[in-house]
Amino acid sequence: MISTKLRIKELLRERRWTTKVLAELTGLSESYLTHIKNGTRRWNEDALAKMAEAFEIHPTELFEDLNINIYQRPNIEFPKSAELEELNKKFNIKAKLVPVLNEIPSQPNEYNNRLLQMASGNNEFFLPVVNCNDNSAFAYCVQDSSFMPTFFKGDYLIVSPETWSKSGNIVAIEYGEHEEQIRDVVQVNYIDDFIILESVNHKKAPIALIKGKDNFRIIGKVIYKYQKMA
Repeated sequence: MISTKLRIKELLRERRWTTKVLAELTGLSESYLTHIKNGTRRWNEDALAKMAEAFEIHPTELFEDLNINIYQRPNIEFPKSAELEELNKKFNIKAKLVPVLNEIPSQPNEYNNRLLQMASGNNEFFLPVVNCNDNSAFAYCVQDSSFMPTFFKGDYLIVSPETWSKSGNIVAIEYGEHEEQIRDVVQVNYIDDFIILESVNHKKAPIALIKGKDNFRIIGKVIYKYQKMA
């Protein structure tokens, strides 16, 4: 996972605040913020928004450098928005561009997706998707080989939060407790009172969650895949 370092220490020093003060203003735990400040824990967009509100700045101003960790673009050009409009009219299709992200957002929408896109160095990098009216859709770039041979590092998974999913579908999910929440791509199955999370390549032991007891949320269904070509 690619992340951008936050300048929390600098902002705390400028305002002469302690981490405890920031915790009181954001509602986040002091220990969690200490990890964020020291770069030993990963922030998410919800925490980012709360810290930006506390500092009274735009969330992008929390980053030290938006240009680091730039992800390598593929050697292929995709149509720009104007060209897509022309294709839509000419062939009577519904195509749109979705932002490429290096991680799964917990609250996908146009604003949060764009913010994470900038933070991961994928600014202005979009993929075209046909027959998708979901404005919160995003393209998740597979970061490692843990999904092989179903998905490979460098593949792009188009995730649609507004598309209904059912048992057997591959989805982006979030589960776990509060600041220990995990976001992943899995195959989900509903069996009686259980939610079974299986790795997409079925190489790991399934995880069984209890409906109504364990925290679980489907972020979106994987509706398309751009396969990386050798």
